[in-house]
Amino acid sequence: MTYEETIHYLYQQLPVFHRIGKKAFKANLDNTNAICAHLGNPHEKFKTIHIAGTNGKGSTSHFIAAILQVAGYKTGLYTSPHLKSYTERIRINGAPIAEEEVVSFVAENQRFLEDLKPSFFEMSVGMAFDYFARQQVDIAVIEVGLGGRLDSTNIIHPELSVITNISFDHTDILGDTLALIAGEKAGIIKRNTPVVISEYQDETKGVFNQKALAEGADIFFAEDSFSIKSFDNNGLSLTLEILNKKTNLSETYISQLKGSYQLKNILGVLQAVEILKQQGFDISNEDVKYGIENVVSITGLKGRWQVLAENPTMICDTAHNLSGITEVLSSIAKIKYNKLWMILGFVSDKDIEGILALLPKEATYIFCQANVPRALEANLLSEKAMHYNLHGSVIEDVNKAIAFVKNQASAKDLIYVGGSTFVVADIDEL
Repeated sequence: MTYEETIHYLYQQLPVFHRIGKKAFKANLDNTNAICAHLGNPHEKFKTIHIAGTNGKGSTSHFIAAILQVAGYKTGLYTSPHLKSYTERIRINGAPIAEEEVVSFVAENQRFLEDLKPSFFEMSVGMAFDYFARQQVDIAVIEVGLGGRLDSTNIIHPELSVITNISFDHTDILGDTLALIAGEKAGIIKRNTPVVISEYQDETKGVFNQKALAEGADIFFAEDSFSIKSFDNNGLSLTLEILNKKTNLSETYISQLKGSYQLKNILGVLQAVEILKQQGFDISNEDVKYGIENVVSITGLKGRWQVLAENPTMICDTAHNLSGITEVLSSIAKIKYNKLWMILGFVSDKDIEGILALLPKEATYIFCQANVPRALEANLLSEKAMHYNLHGSVIEDVNKAIAFVKNQASAKDLIYVGGSTFVVADIDEL
């Protein structure tokens, strides 16, 4: 099979969460354990860092991977979902896995996969671990797909675990309170393995402390060690002055990821780096600064507060839940513009009522839908939005929506595209 035929085969053969949603989620680790046993347990052959959280886990994973790479370590990075190509999910030193590697993995293991019938994600985890082991990475940063406790990645025994923000997302699977969701994320806390909590939240602190105590794991709340003295975020650039509370020294960082939510993520990243240094990793302050300032260039990350065009300014972001959209709106508020255009689409299994209630009524909306089966129909989204006095047009294809808005907007307007990872993935200009 060619690469395209291989990916099509996988989509047809295996349940894919980003296409069908909850039905693709396997609530145990049996298949992942079976795949890795079949492959010779590759996850036991390299060091790992495990990252979970509702929002921020992707950015945090890329920050840490960039810093390790700059420090000279051969660094694997596993993330999901992908935006343009499946190969984005599995990277070493920023370079995606070769298409030929994907083809050969599926061909060599096709009979086993057909017999086991794992999910698309379970198969991907096995492929990533196998690739990292064969390429002899020094360390791999592994981002959780969904939750933590029962996520397919949770068979690893990392050097360090990091949990970012906890907010409401996938409540039909993870629970409908922050404490329940935190309990699922806390499942990545391992025996005698340090864990960093990037963002302090009253509702979740007890959950994390209890799990860490049960596992004999040292727990570090990033805000206990670091604080932001000042920052300059005009919506298009982000500079931070961060105080190390233990040394009482401040450092200035420039982040290539620019959204307001990076303020919280970077504190967790700095705490994680401190622990890695204590474990013997040779990471300098210059490595940290360079990794943060060049994270997109180093890792190839896309879709995080990404500026796609100027005059008018057009920004896209993969934020897709209430907490993430709240941060997006905070960033938008810092930008000077004449008129705000919002091109939005969501998935059908997401509770968007809270998001719609939050969106600015003075914006002009274009409602679209991603090219995936889970997409919420644009006409239905428009109807829902009208109940919140959000008005605009329906243009199903996001690229046609962008072309329409560009034709209407003035040079000093602001265009935002988002609502779903899959809407962003469909953007031609990405």
